[in-house]
Amino acid sequence: MEKRAFRLNGFLVLAALIVLGVAAGLVGVNAGEIALMGLGLAWVVLAVVILTGFTVINPNEAKVVQFLGRYVGSVAEAGFQWVLPFTSKRKITLRVRNFETTKLKVNDADGNPVEIAAVVVYKVVETARATFSVDDYEEYVAIQSEAAVRHLATTHPYDSHEPSRTSLRDGAEVATELTTELRDRTELAGVEVLEARITHLAYAPEIAQAMLVRQQAAQVVAARTKIVEGAVGMVQLALDRLAAEGVVDLDEERKAQMVSNLLVVLCGDRATQPVVNAGSLYA
Repeated sequence: MEKRAFRLNGFLVLAALIVLGVAAGLVGVNAGEIALMGLGLAWVVLAVVILTGFTVINPNEAKVVQFLGRYVGSVAEAGFQWVLPFTSKRKITLRVRNFETTKLKVNDADGNPVEIAAVVVYKVVETARATFSVDDYEEYVAIQSEAAVRHLATTHPYDSHEPSRTSLRDGAEVATELTTELRDRTELAGVEVLEARITHLAYAPEIAQAMLVRQQAAQVVAARTKIVEGAVGMVQLALDRLAAEGVVDLDEERKAQMVSNLLVVLCGDRATQPVVNAGSLYA
């Protein structure tokens, strides 16, 4: 849809207009007063027409050119430019822009209410679509960003204990998914989303305390699981070394008692008090 508008260097056109005016004056002086007036009037009319085509374009900026409501092209070259006269020129910035969505309160995939917000980095890549496909591309990007963040939150849980399931706390994967979805949503408006990342993620206040207790319990269970796994390995190693080196020959009952004592020492969350048995092992 986008195309380049016809343009000329503004300084060259201005110089040509001045040279034309000087030439018309010299010809008019030599031809007589009536010819001078006629040429002067024609030059003024021509100058007025040409002056309507001058425009200044700043770096990282473009102008959408319309002639009597018809789109004739866009000009993105910075500098003093001249385009078709009697055209309207709408300025569109090509700079990289960013904004942060408001904190949205939605239910995640598990039904837990969460607060979520994201920052979106984007720029206009097609000025024609940004001008004519939507009423206001900035508002369009903002609304689509909030819709994409809501959709993301409802399709993923806040926290996942399954390795194969992506949660909202998996920053890189969630950012990639959000960026891809936003690119599809904003392509219609001639906008390219460069990056989208979650900047705020928390449980809603009404369940925050309960979820904190749940997370603490999950961490305690995970830590205990690791401790038990390590303790069982250490007990197995101790029994194998004792049997291999022939240090002591234990029957099944004493092995069970030894395993029990070692597990208590290794898995207990408090320091144990050793008891020295000075009598018979079977007393």
